[in-house]
Amino acid sequence: MNDKPQLKFTNTLTRQKELFAPIDPKNVRMYVCGPTVYDFAHIGNARPVIVFDVLYRLLRHIYGKEQVTYVRNVTDVDDKINARALRDHPDLPLNEAIRLVTEKTAAQFHADVKKLGCLEPTFEPRATEFVQPRPDGKADMTSLIQKLIENGHAYEEQGEVLFDTQSMPAYGQLSKRNLDEQQAGARVAVESHKKNAADFVLWKQSSPEEPGWESPWGRGRPGWHIECSAMSAAYLGETFDIHGGGLDLIFPHHENEIAQSCCAHGTTWMANVWLHNGFVQVEGRKMSKSEGNFVTINELLDTEKFGDRKWPGEVLRLAMLMTHYREPIDFSVKRLEEAERLLAKWPPIEERVDVSKVDQTIIASLADDINTVAAVQALHALAQKAATDPSAMQAYAATASLLGVGPVAVSVSDDVLEHVSTKIVQRLELLKAKNFAEADRIRDELLAEGIQLKDSKDAATGERITTWEVKR
Repeated sequence: MNDKPQLKFTNTLTRQKELFAPIDPKNVRMYVCGPTVYDFAHIGNARPVIVFDVLYRLLRHIYGKEQVTYVRNVTDVDDKINARALRDHPDLPLNEAIRLVTEKTAAQFHADVKKLGCLEPTFEPRATEFVQPRPDGKADMTSLIQKLIENGHAYEEQGEVLFDTQSMPAYGQLSKRNLDEQQAGARVAVESHKKNAADFVLWKQSSPEEPGWESPWGRGRPGWHIECSAMSAAYLGETFDIHGGGLDLIFPHHENEIAQSCCAHGTTWMANVWLHNGFVQVEGRKMSKSEGNFVTINELLDTEKFGDRKWPGEVLRLAMLMTHYREPIDFSVKRLEEAERLLAKWPPIEERVDVSKVDQTIIASLADDINTVAAVQALHALAQKAATDPSAMQAYAATASLLGVGPVAVSVSDDVLEHVSTKIVQRLELLKAKNFAEADRIRDELLAEGIQLKDSKDAATGERITTWEVKR
């Protein structure tokens, strides 16, 4: 298609908004850092999942579903995870023990993001599967580290393999941190086995009591940064189009990813475009367990910890999209209530949607640096129009589907329809008889079954009209 909209993204690498030109339009490739499954994902983790899900949907809409590859990893190599695996399953091989330890948290993450309306990525590799050389020949951490040593960018010292930051003159381009300034400004002495203060671990030794993998440098475990370099190369190649993640990952994680990948492969860039979402605060404060405002996605969706109630996934998603992805967001009960009120004004969406009917105004908003704020505003106007004009319903439904938001119409059986209709008639008779307590009992009974009643008045007669919807 020659009429594809021009995408513009604010590239962290250049600090400028740039036109996006994929390396191969028939295979647009994106990598996003996923969760560390030591514990349940918190609402700060929800933001990049939602933001890059919108981008994934946009890329698929523009280039075609089969022409976009989205990789989001699962980090299950972590000292806390490893220690728990060794403690709980000492007789199992390490990878099997780790899988058992992380099974619950990984499953909960998948359940949570599904409720947030997120599509599954094309590939979701686990770090443990990429530590050692693989039968399929895909990139792995051990081989990447070996390449860095052979290329003169890494060295072995006291059981560790470290990346030599002085060997890469371009180190610091993403974070704009000058290496000399980092050295001069170091507040602690350089560890005796490091050449430079900024050198970072690629491989560390494991004691007999610690979990580890066999390697050319002895039994040990990889550093954090090398994981993403291996997994992105395994599925996207040495250079790809977009790398995303939270603002907090720019340094040191993404900076070190670039150093490892470029120096191992001999490339100029790891990814052409780097996108970072802003921080998440909770009720005006930094989220932390010590502050008492640490909230997991699961708690938000399935408990009454936040605002003394549960919140639907579509409300959380819309609340996130109502702030531009690069801006900080203050996550609050007020913001959730605002998103919920907005959704309540939109007509329900049938499951079958003609994606070709997406409103181009909203495409233009998303194409301009994923401007979900403008997109949501335009979608609201479209929803209001669709509520009274059936001809606008297809455009509204397709556009809401692209953003992954909107109240979905749920199909119900004839038995349920008859049951609800009978109860509504009974309740209306009770209201006429001023038996409000019994009428309220029927309303509450239906609500407990997932049926929400809505009362209004007939404009001509003034009589009470009761409609209903399935509450998700």
